[in-house]
Amino acid sequence: MADIKISIIGAGSAIFSIRLVGDLCRTKEFHGSHVTLMDIDRERLDAVYNLATRYAKALGSKLHFEKTDDLERAIEGSDFVINTALVGGHAEQAIMREVGERNGYYRGIDATEFNFVSDYFTLTNTRQFDYFLEIARKMEKVVPKAELLLAANPVFEGTNLISRMSGIKVTGFCHGHHDVRLVAEAVGVELEDVDWQVAGFNHNIWLTRFRKGKENLYGRLDRWIEREIENWQAKDPFDLQLSPGAIDMYKFYGRMPIGDSVRNGSWKYNYDPATKRRWFGHPWGGVDTKEGWQWYQERLRESTERTFKLAGDESADLLKEFPPEEMSGEQHVQYIDALVNNKKTRLVLNIPNYDNSRKERIIPDFPENVYVEVPVTVDGNGVLPEVIDPQIPEKIVKMYLFPRWLRMEWALDAYISGDISVFKEILVRDRRTDSEAQIERLVVELAEANPAFAKRYGL
Repeated sequence: MADIKISIIGAGSAIFSIRLVGDLCRTKEFHGSHVTLMDIDRERLDAVYNLATRYAKALGSKLHFEKTDDLERAIEGSDFVINTALVGGHAEQAIMREVGERNGYYRGIDATEFNFVSDYFTLTNTRQFDYFLEIARKMEKVVPKAELLLAANPVFEGTNLISRMSGIKVTGFCHGHHDVRLVAEAVGVELEDVDWQVAGFNHNIWLTRFRKGKENLYGRLDRWIEREIENWQAKDPFDLQLSPGAIDMYKFYGRMPIGDSVRNGSWKYNYDPATKRRWFGHPWGGVDTKEGWQWYQERLRESTERTFKLAGDESADLLKEFPPEEMSGEQHVQYIDALVNNKKTRLVLNIPNYDNSRKERIIPDFPENVYVEVPVTVDGNGVLPEVIDPQIPEKIVKMYLFPRWLRMEWALDAYISGDISVFKEILVRDRRTDSEAQIERLVVELAEANPAFAKRYGL
């Protein structure tokens, strides 16, 4: 059995933290290990700690839990640090979105083309970036050999920022690739029977390989589109994988966008609510609308309330609420298990664009220090990226991934330099900008609403 220490930062995010804790409890090889739960919200932290300890006891797990609101104390002695924290929460992001909309930027300035994900802020997320670096620098101080597992958005900007500004090893995590299963089900095959690969950046991945034996399953997908696309209806705002928008992207690019990649499909799909409903379904028009985001917030609130109600009910049957045989689907615990206990496991991770074993770039079109999201094999020897075969089509690289990569570089350049002229130049290139006066008004309001933003840019 492994005897390691894992710290979960932002553990008050009850639903996500309970998923991780549940996976740790279900993995017998971790019995005897230590788990530190850290959050500045003591009420939420106490509730998650209560559930974690009770669930571990119900499963007969030998995990040792502790809780703290002190970041450095949480990190001390850790082998792995998992960051799930969204600084300021969705409430702070809502303020930034409202400031943008008041100044003519529909859905806010962070909803720029190829970054249309409602909690994936890259331009105004100053406190989030600050916290990314605070964690990394405290790790350098007290546990320089520990690894940081980044689950908090924005993962693409975050992994690149941390790797360039610190000596800490950081790996990014997301679960968007699970939507490959929906495409497989649509064409009538079990995912376990499919030879598949995805590749790209976080929230920007594409189904580059889709085969069963010698059969290219894209032929079946074409037939499904002919028969079924007219009958498609969204089950909820997140049900976008087989939406008309996703299919339109597939027809143009030649490969299927996977997961949140569909939400990053350009302004063609996002001009206004009516356009969104056309491409992403009625009545919400996807999750990146006021109605769709409100639906998500309501479900999140309901789930959180239910979780905290369980924490207050000592008689609740947690094994019924969280079945012990069901892993969450999150990859963090699988990753640690594969490394520590030498269990060969296939995962999809965000890692630097370089294959050390083969001495070559994973995706040839991008620099080695840029983080890419690709399938890998993990075991006691480390992480081995798969050879992407076939490679990402040139049209996707040039027209979708290049612009997204440049936006990441621009955002990090603005943040690291603290140069407001860089920030303004990014907005000059935004299709919603009508004048420099519009930008000047926006910057003033952002600085008034966000002290961290004002401090970063000397405003």
